[in-house]
Amino acid sequence: MIRPQPLALDDHRLQQLLAEDVPYGDLTTEALAIDARPGQIRLFARDPMVVCGIEEAARMFTLCGARATLHAASGQQAAPETLLLEASAEAGILHRAWKSAQTLVEWCSGVASRAAEIQEAARRGHPEALVALTRKNVPGTRRLAVKAARAAGAAMHRTGLSETLLVFAEHRLFLDEDDPAAAIARLRRHCPEKRVVVEVEDVAEALAWAAADVIQLEKFSPAAVAETVAALAAAGSTALVAAAGGVNAANAEDYARAGARLLVTSAPHLAPPRDVQVRFARGV
Repeated sequence: MIRPQPLALDDHRLQQLLAEDVPYGDLTTEALAIDARPGQIRLFARDPMVVCGIEEAARMFTLCGARATLHAASGQQAAPETLLLEASAEAGILHRAWKSAQTLVEWCSGVASRAAEIQEAARRGHPEALVALTRKNVPGTRRLAVKAARAAGAAMHRTGLSETLLVFAEHRLFLDEDDPAAAIARLRRHCPEKRVVVEVEDVAEALAWAAADVIQLEKFSPAAVAETVAALAAAGSTALVAAAGGVNAANAEDYARAGARLLVTSAPHLAPPRDVQVRFARGV
């Protein structure tokens, strides 16, 4: 049974994507005088993938006037030759939505597939390890990146500066006093419902900020993560340890095994798209 996931983009945003590709009509289809001829388009997985963005693709065809049928949903594992979507309409309509819809699915599925690979590796290191995607997505794609993370069984580290408390060295530079306890207390007083996350660059900084809820270790090796986890435990800290910077599918298991329970990564945003094959057919 297909369970479509909620759309990450509303009709206005989807129409903008369509208008970007076809701003003044489809010159080729119209010049060939084939735009009114009936046809069908079918999208298949060419690569193995975690499907993502297929609901948006179907909606794009519908907005253009086609009849679209989903055969897969975001979050589904798809082997090569899996039928994802089919749509029927006049050729002009199908050509209008074709590339925008295909490219969206390919890009979203690339992000989701890479995130799922990292999540799978992390769980081999510890069954409770969670992968979280950073906000370093391609500008303008945040909503789709969130959907891809969820499709992969991962999470978003933060979707924006308004959402979470994350103290970087660049914040601490502007503090008048060098008192971690006072800074943490101020954050909790102003945002009592938020967890305090502090990024550190060595074991000494981790211990100085050990009262935070989450200690984020920036560009630590797995061995350094293990050392820091042990030091925090010895100091009585109950902070969750997150590893950030350079986390990927090749080392996620090692980071989780070392004691990082949250693995923060930008790698999925740079993943190559997963190939989606398109097949057209004439209608009757």
